[in-house]
Amino acid sequence: MHASPLSPSARLDAALDGLAVTFRGMTARPDETNCECHWGSDEDLALLKTPDVELYPDLLDRTWRAIDWTDCGAVLRRVLPQLSRALVAGRVDAWSGLHEVGRSFTIAGWARWPADHAAPVREFLEAWWLHTLTDPRPAVPAYELLALVAEASGTLTPWLATWEALDSPRATEHLAEAADQWEYDLLGDELPWSGWHDEEAMCAELTAWLVRHAAGRLRAHGAPEELLHRIRLLGVTGAARWEDPHWPGHRY
Repeated sequence: MHASPLSPSARLDAALDGLAVTFRGMTARPDETNCECHWGSDEDLALLKTPDVELYPDLLDRTWRAIDWTDCGAVLRRVLPQLSRALVAGRVDAWSGLHEVGRSFTIAGWARWPADHAAPVREFLEAWWLHTLTDPRPAVPAYELLALVAEASGTLTPWLATWEALDSPRATEHLAEAADQWEYDLLGDELPWSGWHDEEAMCAELTAWLVRHAAGRLRAHGAPEELLHRIRLLGVTGAARWEDPHWPGHRY
């Protein structure tokens, strides 16, 4: 008899616990430094070198934002158990969007960590993504989380594939919200977030996916005609796009 698979909520809880176990006792390097004027005090730095001490929110925020650590991987491993729970709860306030957090994952090089460290991070990202798509009111909107996981992993492909396979009303509602958020930038041939990887390629992939997959799905969901026309226009190029009678009048 096979055990029932975990629900998305239980899977996410297990992934968070997995990060806590995997990175318990981690610290920044003993010789790690940062600018006292721009990052924080010696006392703050000492906390990063002390295992398993909860960081106060502002220190956690300053730590993941900084990209000039000697060993960014060690710093991320130190804060990841606490950071992951703050992220899931929607308590991380990025200045221009959560793609900034994904960028910090990339800078830390998590995908190149030993398998016993990289696998729990990947499971966390995948579990959080699935949970978000099935949650009617996630703390972090799906369109924000997609930017984070895409920047963290350097690819859109698996995340879009999960969304496409999850043909449920809740996932479709998140798709409608995301398309509404993205259409302005995509109609201007720009990725809706500032990418660390190949922005042009990601923009093309997201655009093609919306044209191919989202239009029919959202039409069946009863999305507004205005939104459906804007998705249709993503598949139109050159002057035909701007001269279409349904062009929304965006200025760039």
